[in-house]
Amino acid sequence: MAKVKGTIDINIEKCKGCELCIAACPNKVLKLSDKINVKGYRYAMLYMEGCNACMSCALVCPDAVIKVYKKKIE
Repeated sequence: MAKVKGTIDINIEKCKGCELCIAACPNKVLKLSDKINVKGYRYAMLYMEGCNACMSCALVCPDAVIKVYKKKIE
């Protein structure tokens, strides 16, 4: 059975830093950035490997700013 490796793309300029995605991530690979976006919010970011493309972050995002990508690894 092939394993899945995931990654995400966050539209940082539209992220409000609500932290819902961070709380929803079962692998705890998301955190708030130390930087701010053009709206003045600290935005969510993937800070370490371990994403398995479960989509929990994207499903809870109220502004739909997260895209999840997955690929099979042998």
